[in-house]
Amino acid sequence: MNTDTNEGKWKQIKGEFKEEFGNITNDKSTETDGKFDKLVGQIQEKYGETREKIEKEVKSW
Repeated sequence: MNTDTNEGKWKQIKGEFKEEFGNITNDKSTETDGKFDKLVGQIQEKYGETREKIEKEVKSW
């Protein structure tokens, strides 16, 4: 595994925490950020790309 794959797993965990925290505090912004972080982390883990490259691609959708 490369560092981008490991970083992707960490981003998924962080995203899940933000999602849950957003639910608890009724903070939709935090919840949305968490979902985005989780998505980027899943893509990063699968393809081993950098966060910057993935964010650029996702935003172009």
